[in-house]
Amino acid sequence: MIFSSARSRLLIPAGLFLLFILTFSPSGRATIQYTVLVDHPEKHLFRVTMTIPDVTGEVIVRMPAWNALYQIRDFSSHVQEVEAFAGSQKTFPEKLDKQTWRIKGTGTIKISYATFWDEVGPFASQLNAEHAFINPAMILMYMPERRGEAVHLTLPDVPAEWRATGASMQSIEWAGSVRIFGFDAASYDALVDAPIEAGEFEKFQLAGFKPEIWVVIHGDNWNKKHVEDDLRRICKYELKLMGGVPFERYTFIIHVGKGAGGGGMEHANSTAIGVYSDEYLPGVAAHEFFHLWNVKRIRPASLEPIDDTKEQYTRALWFAEGVTNTYGSYCLVRSGIWNKDQFYADLSEQITELESRPANRWQSAEQSSLDAWLEKYPLYNQPEYSVSYYTKGQVLGNLLDTLIRDRTGNEKSLDDVMRALNTNFAKPGKTYRDSLDVQLTAESVAGGSFAEFFAKYVAGTEPFPYQSILAMAGLALRTVERRRPALGFILEHEPNGPFVVSTVVSEGMAARAGLRAGDTVLTWNGGEVPRRIDRWLQEQKPSDVLKLRIRREDKEMALEFRLGEIKETLYVVGEDSHAGEKARHIREGILRGETSAVTARR
Repeated sequence: MIFSSARSRLLIPAGLFLLFILTFSPSGRATIQYTVLVDHPEKHLFRVTMTIPDVTGEVIVRMPAWNALYQIRDFSSHVQEVEAFAGSQKTFPEKLDKQTWRIKGTGTIKISYATFWDEVGPFASQLNAEHAFINPAMILMYMPERRGEAVHLTLPDVPAEWRATGASMQSIEWAGSVRIFGFDAASYDALVDAPIEAGEFEKFQLAGFKPEIWVVIHGDNWNKKHVEDDLRRICKYELKLMGGVPFERYTFIIHVGKGAGGGGMEHANSTAIGVYSDEYLPGVAAHEFFHLWNVKRIRPASLEPIDDTKEQYTRALWFAEGVTNTYGSYCLVRSGIWNKDQFYADLSEQITELESRPANRWQSAEQSSLDAWLEKYPLYNQPEYSVSYYTKGQVLGNLLDTLIRDRTGNEKSLDDVMRALNTNFAKPGKTYRDSLDVQLTAESVAGGSFAEFFAKYVAGTEPFPYQSILAMAGLALRTVERRRPALGFILEHEPNGPFVVSTVVSEGMAARAGLRAGDTVLTWNGGEVPRRIDRWLQEQKPSDVLKLRIRREDKEMALEFRLGEIKETLYVVGEDSHAGEKARHIREGILRGETSAVTARR
């Protein structure tokens, strides 16, 4: 629903207002209730009260250690001022470990605390003068023994010009002239899988979709017509591909602009996306919308049930994320947002990235999935230490699709594998056995074994047979040598924090100039440090001069050095002019998303 415009709030003392909200319990609502105050957004503090009825003796509550990213981030480190009440009697909240508290009492227990968040992006939470973006798992405690109970969250005292929205069931409650934005969910897990946006935003419905698809946009640097057209194409294609709608309502929450962060995070009935401008939106949206099926419903058994207290290991991210990348690119070319040359360029980029990393020789797609929890460490992300399951999985998806089409004369494809997984696992609410059920489903679709393919290229690390498989789709792979500039060091950057040197390449120009790990970079060629250093490098040449001003301990100093040089091999995918009839037919099938016998021409 579209929320009504803001009215002026009832002017009552803050303490009385809070007391009213904490005791306001709409009939027929959830047993466990949360109230989240954002009345002083400039302080970046969410003030949370959790109300738990029907307690006998004591209650254990916990904050998740991870959510949204496969990284232990210890959200309890943001928490302060924890208090508890049993009825009207204040009681002591005993902390048991870094994320768990015990409160003794009987009847209704109320726990209140503040949690500080001012981080940009879809994987974080933020409260500032412009808006509040809430990933609920980052700010809400839960009771492990009653995690499956229905819950109700209210945002009572938002600034007068703000609205609030999200993917959960929503309503506006009124206390006199006071708006109370309400959100209902069937369980804690359902609530935390539905981020909330509060602030001044534009909200509109994509025409032509039932159930409804809504778009919520905060920020600038976007064109409504472009956004509507791109999202409509993406949703239309992917819903048709998968043969139905798995949601009752879907919401895109999009942050656009300089401070929007980057990337996207999938949720069961929504996605949160951050992009610098709407130019980058289609690539993220196509990936995130396909997660409606792959990972949110077509789900590996290793990720169920969710355990947000510690690492949860899976070998299936190459498929859950990487093959979702495959379908992101398929969606863009098949919906007409990309032309075929853009599709080939993207595949070329993925192969180049994969083959440029020495770790590709020893880290399999499955091991990369298992090691996802190491991604928060800068050293791990260097080419010598890891490959991305996104990249390796995307290329595997393309190769597997081509093999299926070749074996069946283009009558079957990876599309049929995805639909079969949806039918056999997602719809009946079953999970699949990591790579095994993907392999067995592909074999069922193609009518032959893929044991060797999965053993060599998914579980193993044998070089991908690009040339032979791409040739089946009328494509050729060539290499081009290129020289590009190199910094010789790596920077770490926390949102709203300083840029700190994490690694310096030994014997590089930066190291010779005296740069050390731990140095804080204050200025970059006399100005701010580029937010996208990779893009900055694309505009430079080897031997160009870089001037840094750094702080080391309590001293500031200037360093100057020339950029280094890296020689690299680019892999370029293009059409083979000598391809045969079957290969050309498969190529067209991939580009159009069609399957038909080789003799059946368009």
